[in-house]
Amino acid sequence: MSDTPKDPRRRHSAEVVDGVGKSASRAMLRAVGFTDEDFVKPQVGIASTWSNLTPCNSHIDELARRASDGADAAGGKGVIFNTITISDGIANGTEGMKYSLVSREVIADSIETVAGCEGFDGLVAIGGCDKNMPGCLMGLARLDRPSVFVYGGTILPGEGHTDIVSVFEAMGAYSRGDLDLIEVKQIEETAIPGPGSCGGMYTANTMASAIEALGMSLPGSSAQNAISGEKSADCEAAGAAVLELLERNIKPSDIMTRKAFENAITVVIALGGSTNAVLHLIAMASTIGVELTLEDFTEIGRRVPVVADLRPSGHYMMSELVAIGGIQPLMKTLLDAGLLHGNCLTVTGKTLAENLADVAPYPDDQQIIAPLDRPVKAESHLRILHGNLAPEGAVAKITGKEGTRFSGSARVFGSEEEAQARINDGTVVAGDVLVIRYEGPKGGPGMREMLTPTSAIMGRGLGSEVALITDGRFSGGSHGFVVGHVTPEAFDGGPLALVENGDLITIDAEADTIDVDLSDEELMRRRAAWQQPAPRYTRGVLSKYARTVSSASTGAVTDLPE
Repeated sequence: MSDTPKDPRRRHSAEVVDGVGKSASRAMLRAVGFTDEDFVKPQVGIASTWSNLTPCNSHIDELARRASDGADAAGGKGVIFNTITISDGIANGTEGMKYSLVSREVIADSIETVAGCEGFDGLVAIGGCDKNMPGCLMGLARLDRPSVFVYGGTILPGEGHTDIVSVFEAMGAYSRGDLDLIEVKQIEETAIPGPGSCGGMYTANTMASAIEALGMSLPGSSAQNAISGEKSADCEAAGAAVLELLERNIKPSDIMTRKAFENAITVVIALGGSTNAVLHLIAMASTIGVELTLEDFTEIGRRVPVVADLRPSGHYMMSELVAIGGIQPLMKTLLDAGLLHGNCLTVTGKTLAENLADVAPYPDDQQIIAPLDRPVKAESHLRILHGNLAPEGAVAKITGKEGTRFSGSARVFGSEEEAQARINDGTVVAGDVLVIRYEGPKGGPGMREMLTPTSAIMGRGLGSEVALITDGRFSGGSHGFVVGHVTPEAFDGGPLALVENGDLITIDAEADTIDVDLSDEELMRRRAAWQQPAPRYTRGVLSKYARTVSSASTGAVTDLPE
């Protein structure tokens, strides 16, 4: 093999398997099925997030095999490896949820580690749950080798048009007395009918849509049912696409540009997507070396309307958007209106405009996507707030249905569990602003989602009568008057740490402000008396995370340069 000319597509695998000095490497690979012919093919690593602990990922083993088959058929050699997944839907409201955002970093680390060690020339990464997707993209960005991301696909609706958020809100309705235990159990038993990611425009579908708009997925990948012929074909096509990218040496850094991230933000806003997109897109941009800030979401949000009537604040589910054409017709509409950059390169090897050239419009009778001139909301629902409670910014998801301004008395909690107990027992009443602090990236640690308390609030009928602010974050399924990602976080001595019960807090989503009615002098007096709590963890992954994680305003990443 030492006389074999080096294939320019084999920039990494040749170092691992070529020549007599790599006989031991080849011997190991023969034991897992490699042949002589395979050693001269470009190697495509297939990063699978398969696990049977969550419906979002329970089918991805088969999808990974399809992607490997696609790479093989195109002249490469697919090699499947696994990374982890966790389930927010299972862990929400528990101490275990602190590992959720941490898993994004572990996924990125593991993909980088395996591919960097084994010498894969290109990669396909397949994700389902919401942390899988940015974690995969961050791993691909660090490696910067020709790569394609595949979304595992959306779940179908449960009985009675239900989904996982229906179950969370049923628990709140039970505590209010509106549902009995039998009714809650009926929803529990039927809301999750099979494989696929949570069915509304929650974080998984939001991030899948953002990644397609970014150009890192094949057209249509974000809007396919998990169990479908279309999704299987998407995986095979992704495996083959990597070989074309290798031929042309098109890398993530060629695709994940500043303009591409602007396209992703635009599509997230138009779809009414999750606040987690702010955190994850900033993290992904940071990893590839693109400057993206909270202010970019404000700037783009001034010109992009919300046009999708999708859950959690709307009516329809992703599977119903799939049925009318997915997000491609929406992207074509946004492009024609001058709201997308059509010259961005994508994993097809073509530009976004070329990909969208022949896309047909939505059916005339559909009700899911509104016209741009008659939107659900004229400006972005993702509001970046500043004020004396959030000098470095906070992120709100305000659709307008919950109003645009809220003023009330602070009711302060030092953890999510404290708040949940007081919501359930009726202590929380109309007019309260719930302050849940010490749940940030460092303080939690892990920046837990607050789906359990927000669902309890909605279930108790208080969705428009209380507000909730936190240095934690929210599930894409959360709705109501909620503000998260408050920075600096309480653990770092941010103003949220200084709030006391009864303080007047005002949130204004038109002026984009969040303030507590206290003088600078009073805040200084309280800060002088404040002491940082002891870390909740001193060993293990949560401790390592707390020591290395950046602020939520910079994406809560763990590998910022010194």
